[in-house]
Amino acid sequence: MILPTDVWVGALIRRAELGGAFAAVARKGDARAGAVLVKAVNRGDSTARLYSEAVRGDGERIWMQPIASTDERELDGYIERARRFDPDVWVVEIEDREGRHFLTEPVENAG
Repeated sequence: MILPTDVWVGALIRRAELGGAFAAVARKGDARAGAVLVKAVNRGDSTARLYSEAVRGDGERIWMQPIASTDERELDGYIERARRFDPDVWVVEIEDREGRHFLTEPVENAG
């Protein structure tokens, strides 16, 4: 069973906070089925990474980087375009000294 988006986002924020990071919902989307973008900001080196949920061909849910940039302004531009395309998208921002994303599902790095 897949959790409603608002419950899943709440759990992600709680994991980040328990790990010593700051996390917040920057934009709320559809509570039940909105897509989620996670922006992980590394306060240690002033970089950021963006993660988006995807489904592999075998049906496994994963997270991927839809844009390889680590420049926060470029990531914010991508988020704005995604918001215009999908008004139900959620955006979660996590600030951490190590840039951790706190996602528990598999994450594929941009290559």
